[in-house]
Amino acid sequence: MKYDIVLCGVGGQGGISVSVVIARAAMAEGLRVKQSEVHGMSQRGGEVLAHLRLGTEEPASPIIPRGSASLILSFEPLEGLRYLPWLSAEQGTMISAVTPIKNIPNYPDIDSVLAEINALPRKVLVDADALAREAGNVRAANIVLVGVASRFLPLKEENLKNAIRELFARKGEALVDINLKAFEYGRNYNS
Repeated sequence: MKYDIVLCGVGGQGGISVSVVIARAAMAEGLRVKQSEVHGMSQRGGEVLAHLRLGTEEPASPIIPRGSASLILSFEPLEGLRYLPWLSAEQGTMISAVTPIKNIPNYPDIDSVLAEINALPRKVLVDADALAREAGNVRAANIVLVGVASRFLPLKEENLKNAIRELFARKGEALVDINLKAFEYGRNYNS
């Protein structure tokens, strides 16, 4: 079994935290994990990208070849389109938040961006910010996306929840509870 994930967004959206959650859940299931991260001026709204490779065999490289990602998990829709060439045309799925981060002066029309994602054969568009706000904290939008992705990942729901607990434990039980609720909202989201 092999499952490759491209996680993309901009600085401050928690993309690397999501990568850690998924990697920990995979390791708890005995899978081999390799990860590569790029933080391009992330504190100034620049890109954040992670390649996360899971498998029963040791991945040869932490970098996912173009056209072979099982999943693109995009925290910002234009970033998802930027990495579309990495998605497997035969079986890849794009999951994207719908809220744009307009960090460039010529950000394209958001309706056009969303229409392009919506034209993909396997995609889920989700208002992760709204669901996170409903869960108790808009900053949990990244975990809403983990919940949506949990329906596609070859991982047990409980291992993902345990990884969320581990990641947020030092920040207090209230934040753990909000993030677990955000995960559930994402998992139960019907597009």
